[in-house]
Amino acid sequence: MNRFKKLYILLGILAVACIATFAVMQMEERKEQIKNSDEIILELPGESIQSLSWEYNGETLAFTKNETWLYDKDENFPVSVEKINMLLEQFQSFGAAFIIEDVEDFGQYGLDVPVCTINLSTSEQTYEVKLGDYSKMDSQRYVSIGDGNVYLVKHDPLDEYDAVLSDMIDHDEIPSFDHVTQIKFEGAEAYSIAYQEGSTDTYSAGDVYFTQQNSKNLPLDTSKVESYLRSITNLNPVNYVSYNVTDEELQTYGLDAPELTITVDYTTEGEDGEEIANTFVLYVSPDPEDVKAAEEAEDDHQDADIPAYIRVGESQIVYKISSNYYKTLAAAAYHDLRHSEVIWADFSDFQQMDISLEGASYTLTSKKAGDERTWAYQEKDALEISDLQSALEALTAEEFTDERPTQKEEISLMIRLDNENFPQVEIKFYRYDGNRCLAVVDGKSVSLVDRAAVVDLNEAVYAIVLD
Repeated sequence: MNRFKKLYILLGILAVACIATFAVMQMEERKEQIKNSDEIILELPGESIQSLSWEYNGETLAFTKNETWLYDKDENFPVSVEKINMLLEQFQSFGAAFIIEDVEDFGQYGLDVPVCTINLSTSEQTYEVKLGDYSKMDSQRYVSIGDGNVYLVKHDPLDEYDAVLSDMIDHDEIPSFDHVTQIKFEGAEAYSIAYQEGSTDTYSAGDVYFTQQNSKNLPLDTSKVESYLRSITNLNPVNYVSYNVTDEELQTYGLDAPELTITVDYTTEGEDGEEIANTFVLYVSPDPEDVKAAEEAEDDHQDADIPAYIRVGESQIVYKISSNYYKTLAAAAYHDLRHSEVIWADFSDFQQMDISLEGASYTLTSKKAGDERTWAYQEKDALEISDLQSALEALTAEEFTDERPTQKEEISLMIRLDNENFPQVEIKFYRYDGNRCLAVVDGKSVSLVDRAAVVDLNEAVYAIVLD
């Protein structure tokens, strides 16, 4: 009898459990009833929004439109309208993939304590958008807009609304310089660079940038100048230290008297094809505290890893840049931007080379012109001269100098060019020390070059004349 009694009790318990489970399942089924939806749940034209705020990670950011957008905590903060529009854009047609109706427990979707709460106001109404948990199964975010439903949305607003204040600043724009007419340096470097196409002051048609020194028009390396200009364009400053700089702060950052001021005059093309003149100014100064520390350690601050501050024109924003960027901008001297090659004329313009080496003289002559030019030595025609060309092009400055030669001449070349402005150029190399030779061009000392490069030149000559 006891056995049957226990069995009845167990069957009763099982029945109760089944009924309870069924009831819970029915309730959950009702609560978790999800429908497919292509519904647009919010349509808010961006121009209708008068205020925008959101709370995320314990920080609240709020902005109000008053002719232009203003940051509520500081009207001096330069708000990026582009960034505001990007935040508002998704609510112009905010669509849901799924809808969960008549929700009783918002907590199960993470909406009792939202990850982020967004408030948007028009002149007539305020909207509150709460972002809950992220559904890994559906790869979508649970969202509430205050209508009693929960939505799984097609686009996760948190992709944009994880923004912090620094993301909202209207950064200074640095242009791409379409056509530069002049570059002017003031401060640590003080000289100007002018654009002069077709100048007669160089033997290379590729030279279009020149600077004046001692009444002479000196060519610069076009690739170096354009690389320098690109380094300005590519600064992309975002690490601001002040967005409303005061005179006292300018002094703190060393920008009351900048170490270097760079002014670029350039033109752009207007809608009707007309040229529009523009001027861009950039102020640069290394961190004064770091400079002081370097000086106390008797180091050259330009060699030390010191960050710097920059300011675009009269902008109120001051940015901090890395030591590497600072060194790139500081490398603005004539020697930084001039040709490193001892001879940079196009090899296709070479017509003849008279070479003096170890007391012997050799003359290499050419036929035809340009890329079809062929070379001969005495009775040898169609010489293979690529090694000699490579050796000449490898003669580059390790250091520029105006020291006069004091030691033995290693090799000299008189190069005759197909250039009416520069029909010839004379280059001589003298011993300087165990590792370097002194290059003298047209009687003027120019640079110290790697002695191994001069040895390669000698060997390339011998390979032709002694073959």
